[in-house]
Amino acid sequence: MNPTYDFTGQVAFITGASSGMGLAAARAFATSGAAVALADVNEAAVHEAAKDLTDAGHQALALVCDVTDEDQVAAVVDRTVATFGRLDMAYNNAGIQIPPADAADEGSDQFDRVHAINLRGVWASMKHELRHMRNQGSGTIVNCSSLGGLVGLPGRASYHSSKHGVIGLTTSAALEYAPRGIRINAICPGTIDTPMVSDMIAKGELDRTEAEANQPIGRLGTADEMAQAVLWLCSPGASFVIGVALPVDGGYTAQ
Repeated sequence: MNPTYDFTGQVAFITGASSGMGLAAARAFATSGAAVALADVNEAAVHEAAKDLTDAGHQALALVCDVTDEDQVAAVVDRTVATFGRLDMAYNNAGIQIPPADAADEGSDQFDRVHAINLRGVWASMKHELRHMRNQGSGTIVNCSSLGGLVGLPGRASYHSSKHGVIGLTTSAALEYAPRGIRINAICPGTIDTPMVSDMIAKGELDRTEAEANQPIGRLGTADEMAQAVLWLCSPGASFVIGVALPVDGGYTAQ
């Protein structure tokens, strides 16, 4: 049984919120009483996700946003605050995977694309969330890194460098803002059963059996399990947790 949280009267902002870990987090925040702003580049999917929440009686706002465009990020964060009056929690989840490549052969376009979304997108989101949170003197932010932010794997240099960068952003900003009442942490998911991972398996970029075997727990993680880690980091139960890159990976990085 998952723990329960009471986020009534609080506001959560989530990027990459139309599917996978972002959608699971949005649902979990809403179920716990928070008003939820869902931001995603997929317009149809994010509107459908928000509608499902409002139809269930929750407060939800759909926001179309490409996190590689800082102006769009600033606008959707501002709209969240304008709509709900404040910003208490943020989960900067938007990210992509790219096909594996030999480090000597990978094109600069792939490097730039994965960093624009996975790293600069988190930077821009956190920047504009902090503009509001520092005025409040409170708030929690969770950035989505990866087990790829903690280890390296052959063929994944560009992706892993983007996720290592998220941890650097997280720890530095966490130290800067802890004295101001704002807690910043990161989660580092292992291989999670999401649409992105399913797509990788379908394309032959990932072997499911091997991925399951590589995680000591012997299975893929679920999006709901990642959401529970995010909610805990945003809850009073984690009030003394600052600047952590939390592995949520079935034991992968403990090996």
